[in-house]
Amino acid sequence: MISDREEKVRIEPLADADIERMAELAARIWYDHYVAIIGAAQIEYMLKQRYDPAVVRAELGRSDVWWDKLIVGEDLSGFSSYQLAAEPATVKLDKLYVRTGCQRRGYGGMLIARAIDEARQQGCTRLVLAVNKNNASAIGAYLKHGFRVADAVVKDIGGGFVMDDYIMEKSVMGDK
Repeated sequence: MISDREEKVRIEPLADADIERMAELAARIWYDHYVAIIGAAQIEYMLKQRYDPAVVRAELGRSDVWWDKLIVGEDLSGFSSYQLAAEPATVKLDKLYVRTGCQRRGYGGMLIARAIDEARQQGCTRLVLAVNKNNASAIGAYLKHGFRVADAVVKDIGGGFVMDDYIMEKSVMGDK
């Protein structure tokens, strides 16, 4: 049996052919993690909003949005999406998910590093994200990777649902 350290790990741009598998992985991750935080009804609503193949394909066609996939061995094990934000010199890390069996192995940090690299290439100085206030494990991970809580917001996303989030930020200047 090959250990995790010996398995090939790579991050590549998400391709059109990956969309269905990525959406299935997103649903699995969200149901594993978010039921106790936001409930199944909001999970279904948000999955349809964010991972509908037409939505993802449209984003893949844009020059200001990037999607990456994390491959561990031969398995799609995570993904991220980030984009130029409305605020000047800022990239927003919109999605970062690693399947349950692969967490706490440094893969999330690899996806963050990839977003930081793109932010720098775009001339940006800041990476921001929104994380549910009750998502303690993700908040802890982001703090570990140098993010800080910058704000707290409640955003109506329709369907009778809100996102109750912290806005976290990290400078991308000089830390490699």
